Amino acid sequence: MRRTARTAPTADEIAEMATRGEDISAYFTNKFTVVRPVHRVNVTLTSGMLRELDEKAARLAVSRQAVIKTLLRQVLDQGRGRAGAKKRK
Repeated sequence: MRRTARTAPTADEIAEMATRGEDISAYFTNKFTVVRPVHRVNVTLTSGMLRELDEKAARLAVSRQAVIKTLLRQVLDQGRGRAGAKKRK
């Protein structure tokens, strides 16, 4: 009968090992990304704005949501730059 190679332990198995006081540091790479919490919002837009968003999304081959997030991020960054300039004077 052949033996199969054991894969990495599951998260529950690692948790049990930690509870027993075993060294589990080998299972962590310290390479991770932080996932920030997401909050959903509703925004009311005119049909003309939606049409423009959809056209821009089609040109860029991305979703409407991606266009909204990108444009909003740009505006927020611009506002932050102006606010910082005012504080320095």
